[in-house]
Amino acid sequence: MDRRQHRRAGKTAVTVGLVVGLGACATGCGGASAEGAGGGPGDNSVTVLKRAADTLRGAATSRATTSMEMATGGTRVTIRGKGLYDYRNQLGELTVVLPQDPAGTPEHRPITELLAPGALFMKNRGAGVPADKWVRVETASLSDGNLVTGGATDPFAAAELLLGTRTATYLGKTEVAGVEVRHYRGTADLAAAARAASAGNRPALAAAAKGFATAEVPFDAYLDDQGRIRKLRQRFSFVNDSSKGTVAVASTTLLYDFGTPVDVKLPRSQDIYAGRIAENQSAH
Repeated sequence: MDRRQHRRAGKTAVTVGLVVGLGACATGCGGASAEGAGGGPGDNSVTVLKRAADTLRGAATSRATTSMEMATGGTRVTIRGKGLYDYRNQLGELTVVLPQDPAGTPEHRPITELLAPGALFMKNRGAGVPADKWVRVETASLSDGNLVTGGATDPFAAAELLLGTRTATYLGKTEVAGVEVRHYRGTADLAAAARAASAGNRPALAAAAKGFATAEVPFDAYLDDQGRIRKLRQRFSFVNDSSKGTVAVASTTLLYDFGTPVDVKLPRSQDIYAGRIAENQSAH
């Protein structure tokens, strides 16, 4: 598949993530605080958040639950995912469930997604792809760096986005899934994150910095006492090609069961679909 076809595969992944015709704008956050988590309450919040990706690498693996929300005209669309992630090898596997149609019947089977440095693999992709084949998309070829297109943000890419944290405020302690966490609210810069990111995520984050409507990403991060991300909510803003309007998407990642066994096997070359991806527009 040539580079143009890779773009087409990602762009037509409305069956996986992008919904045309959504409105609203992402909002910013402000302020800096000397209160921190993971390294003690005296740490600077920005410093603590920039350490979060390395802390996940130290944790090795976890389970992950994702959701991606888009809303317009009173209608809300939520795409959900669940799976496992290996932070040291930057490999993950998610089962992504698309929303039902207005009649209440599922439009698509769950999509299996494999996340790897520089690539997204999708099975049950639809759009004329044989059921036993995978679609491979180069994440750097996507204008959003696959932060949105796949319907789930790669957990490690989401964590490395915090490397671009510009401002952050410590909001106090709360609980996530019964675990005490420290809550931070701030804004990250995609271009800065790309410069500081690992080699596997750098090209995709750089593409997102250029492709989004704004390189600023407001977020809420919840870290446990060890500095591990337990919940991360990020708000992305991009320009919708069809309507030229700005679309806001909220991506939420929950991480838990750290240290759980993870064994992600990427598809063999003969199992990857090399044909043309149909321009299937399932948007509403």
